[in-house]
Amino acid sequence: MKAFSMGESILAQITLILFLGIGSQWLASRLRLPSILLLLVVGFVVGPFTDHRWVDPDPLIGDLLMPLVSLSVGLIMFEGGLTLKFRELDAIGSVVIRLISVGALMTWGLSLLLARFALGWDWPLCALVGAILVVTGPTVILPLLRFLQPTRQVASALKWEGIMIDPVGALLALLVFETIHHGLGEHGAQWTQFPTYAFMGFFWTLVIGGVAGCLGAGLIYYFFKHHWVHEHQQTPFALMVAVSAFTLSNHFQHESGLLATTLMGVILANQKQVDVRHVLEFKENLVVLMISTLFIVLSARLELATFSALPVLGTLGFLLGLLVIVRPLTVWVSCLGSSLNRQERLFLSWMAPRGIVAAAVASVFSMRLVDAGMAEAAQLTPVVFMVIVGTVLVYGLTAGPVARWLGVSNPDPQGVLIAGAHALGRNMGKVLQEAGFRVLLVDNNSQNIQQARMDGLPVYYGSILAEDLVDEVDLSGIGRLLALTPNHRVNALAALHFSELFGEREVYQLADTSSNTSKRDAFAQGLQGKTLFHESASYAELQERLQQEQRIKCTSLTDTYTFEDARQAMGDTLLPLFVIHAKGSLQIVQAGQSVQPTSGQTLISVSAS
Repeated sequence: MKAFSMGESILAQITLILFLGIGSQWLASRLRLPSILLLLVVGFVVGPFTDHRWVDPDPLIGDLLMPLVSLSVGLIMFEGGLTLKFRELDAIGSVVIRLISVGALMTWGLSLLLARFALGWDWPLCALVGAILVVTGPTVILPLLRFLQPTRQVASALKWEGIMIDPVGALLALLVFETIHHGLGEHGAQWTQFPTYAFMGFFWTLVIGGVAGCLGAGLIYYFFKHHWVHEHQQTPFALMVAVSAFTLSNHFQHESGLLATTLMGVILANQKQVDVRHVLEFKENLVVLMISTLFIVLSARLELATFSALPVLGTLGFLLGLLVIVRPLTVWVSCLGSSLNRQERLFLSWMAPRGIVAAAVASVFSMRLVDAGMAEAAQLTPVVFMVIVGTVLVYGLTAGPVARWLGVSNPDPQGVLIAGAHALGRNMGKVLQEAGFRVLLVDNNSQNIQQARMDGLPVYYGSILAEDLVDEVDLSGIGRLLALTPNHRVNALAALHFSELFGEREVYQLADTSSNTSKRDAFAQGLQGKTLFHESASYAELQERLQQEQRIKCTSLTDTYTFEDARQAMGDTLLPLFVIHAKGSLQIVQAGQSVQPTSGQTLISVSAS
């Protein structure tokens, strides 16, 4: 077989990295596993396990490797900042502040001591690994939160901590690293001056990173608001500004770029004048690509010899201490006096996976210290990678059972969000609520809202299309949308909007039976929700049924009273709406679907009798 030329070899390695990275992400989603686990395993296999015959990142990318890693992490933090909303801090703001301040210092100090006794390292290296492990892994936490669907307070606390702790931890690690690096010179490490050095480092990082972040966000806001950038150019423009802010901030103060890009995202996410959702959508796709390649590249550049030199029991003891000592103590101190209950605090104590930031920082600092003559620093990267693998494995596999055991998670929420608090929505919501399902009615008609409140139904006064709806209401326990408004366009837009949150399979809308075919063509099948109940079950049809004194009711089916018996009793007016299965799950009847409820199930239908 013909051998690859130099150029072909580089292209083949890049192609392989992309193929394995995206393929691992896809396979992980199919297996419902944390994607980082597969990415790390694949990186180890194509790198150190095969003697770098398939992928050898250092010759492949050369001196560009670490700058690209640093820039990618900055863009990942920008995307994370775009997901943060200030309203989420209403109940847990004090907890988040303590987690990224007092909690960060506690994590550093406890991890430092743990590394000293478990790994036997010198104090400077212990201080560095402790600082690196202050960061958590938002790239791991956020997918877990989407899967687990924990309570709103828990989800908000973990999301804010995971994103905001990274600039803090990266800066702390930099300060420790520079103290160690300077100490390798003739004067030795000046640890007595470290508190002053650290204070000034954090101060200038806040100033320079804060200014760069505000200027970057202001520039994007101003250009977008005045329409100086065409819509198709807005995402590349935002990317350019984020990269510029990151680079300039880092030029004046090392590692302040992470704060700058994170702050940029937070500011843009919480302003109300310009729409940046399309920027976030692009960044989400870009982040998936960057994470897929970064983890494979960073793990592929490791050497097996560095892992074999680690003390097995010491490394396992270090990991165990992080899981059962460091994280629980940090969380309990940070949550003192908060509104979080015992179960929520316990779950927070069992969720601190490390991710791409820890891997990137450890890789950079380990390489620089080894080059400076600190040979024992070669063990830093494999230990951090072992912590990443261990925490992702433990938390990824146990978070679901632990969350369900504590009662803070509902990974398969059966509740429904109903667009429309009119008579149809109220009747349907009341029956579902009485059957044990959580409901929330949304309407911008004050009379409908008042009547729904009198009926004892949870409501939100506002438009179903409002951007702030998801942030202002607690949607825990709700996993489906029923768009029941009289306006087909509103229903279709609501279904399209909430498909991002609930998934395309869990958004439903009433049928459109109007004779205006051009209107229906405007909303193709792929741009609307699944049709509810029956092709003829439009808003007008269902409202007319209620005006004719037909009722929405529950019918329990048994061996002696079957679905056929119910159909005969209710006649041709019977229209199945929902089926409650024996285990309590709610099936929403779709148009064209043949429904045959069996004994032990409950039928919710509308009929004349």
